[in-house]
Amino acid sequence: MTTVFFAGGGTGGHLMPALAIADAMVRLDGSVRPFFLGSRRGVEAHVLRQRPWPYALLPLEPLRRRQWWKNGSLPLSFVRSVRQVGRLCAEHRPALVVGTGGYAAGPVVWAAARRGVPAILQEQNAFPGLATRWLAGRAAQIHLGFPEARRHLKPGPSTVVVESGNPILPPPVPRPDKRETRALSWGLAPEGPVVLVVGGSQGALAVNVAVESALQGGLWPQGFRLIWQTGAGTYDRFAKWDDQRSVLVRPFIDPIANAYAAADCVVSRSGAMTLAEICAWSLPSILVPLPTAASGHQASNALALADAGAALFLDQSDLTGQRVAAELADLLSSPARLADIARAAGDRARPDAASRIASDALRLLSRN
Repeated sequence: MTTVFFAGGGTGGHLMPALAIADAMVRLDGSVRPFFLGSRRGVEAHVLRQRPWPYALLPLEPLRRRQWWKNGSLPLSFVRSVRQVGRLCAEHRPALVVGTGGYAAGPVVWAAARRGVPAILQEQNAFPGLATRWLAGRAAQIHLGFPEARRHLKPGPSTVVVESGNPILPPPVPRPDKRETRALSWGLAPEGPVVLVVGGSQGALAVNVAVESALQGGLWPQGFRLIWQTGAGTYDRFAKWDDQRSVLVRPFIDPIANAYAAADCVVSRSGAMTLAEICAWSLPSILVPLPTAASGHQASNALALADAGAALFLDQSDLTGQRVAAELADLLSSPARLADIARAAGDRARPDAASRIASDALRLLSRN
């Protein structure tokens, strides 16, 4: 068996790419044994229990940019984690380490690379995270979710940089029929526009409030149906708008593919993995970046798509019920414009990203 370390977490946006790449590597080569390293306080502490791969949780802590006075324990947690990674390297002898970002990735990849383990980085965002920027010079391969990230990196002389896209579950082939999906999955009439509103798994309160304002004030475009994922935390506040005919309110949508297949347009935050899914489904979108996202990642992601003609950018400071209703009415009343944005989004899609990254990783393994 060939052990490959995977490091990435803190949030699902960093952990899920690692899981997708690991699954793809095992599909392509059954001798690969993924071993995950993450933080005791990250989402991986719960998710990895339900996965088949072995893992270790380290005393890693995030860098608190806004509350810098809480970083006092950071150096000690870093040293302890690096020592534990050293012991795990000696025990498991990994042939490769794959880092997918977040505070759980940096120390692990750095410690393994110091011991001669070849490193692969997968960066989801248009503006690379701290871990990727720090480790770029040590990596054998860097796989980018957004080509715009390249200009912010300083790779090593032998580092291979590949625009692979972000690893997601790709749309099924053939694509589901939109009219059938609306009727069978959602109980919606097949005719007329359908808008999907998502704010990530936790929802987006500002987006939800704007949608409610549009509905409450009679501003929501007439005839537009709505599939609305509020997030579990605020579902009770907005559930009253579900009329089971034209407005469908859900705390969380799983599988999300049924919603993408039914929609004509998406209103969303601009997390990297969500945008990868939107592009894979060739969907026009209105993107409202989370203003507090680390290093402005979400704004960079949304601007990258908007500059490519693949989405519309709406700053949260301009977000009102009237504005979001007007943007939707304007977009969905212009089939040619809608088609152009959908085409540009599809051009950015890399639905086979997980397999591409896994194949490149296996080629690297075969040379070592």
